[in-house]
Amino acid sequence: MVQAIHYAFSQSFRVSARKAFEWCTDYTPEDHALMKEENAVREVQRISDDTVILTDKYFDEGKSSIKQKLVCLYPARFAWTSTHLAGPNKYSQFLYEISPQGSQRSRLRFTALHVDYQAKEIEETVQLRKLLLKLDSETWKHLAKLMENDFKRK
Repeated sequence: MVQAIHYAFSQSFRVSARKAFEWCTDYTPEDHALMKEENAVREVQRISDDTVILTDKYFDEGKSSIKQKLVCLYPARFAWTSTHLAGPNKYSQFLYEISPQGSQRSRLRFTALHVDYQAKEIEETVQLRKLLLKLDSETWKHLAKLMENDFKRK
């Protein structure tokens, strides 16, 4: 049974919306190191100015898995989407929208559609939704600190 799990949260940044957008969408092979994910490598393929394919390979106990994502950038709106093309959560899609909150502050609105292919009871799905929300929001709190520190040094 396939489950579509929806969740959302917001994260504030102490940098302008433009700077936050540029920082968040400057994809490099070193992105996993920022998130302290030592068991992953990333390949970045720029299709056009506003389209990127990210191929992430994860290693866990001698096994590997690949997630491939299509990222579409909307710079005029400080927004982007990330759609899983391949991997364990194929067709999952994430929407990122950054809104200005004054000249030196902004807020990310993260909206998720996580497609889960494991047959789950309703209670398991509810628990997975809570876990995904917690993990993703913690990741963005960490990234917000890194971003703010990067701009303090400049």
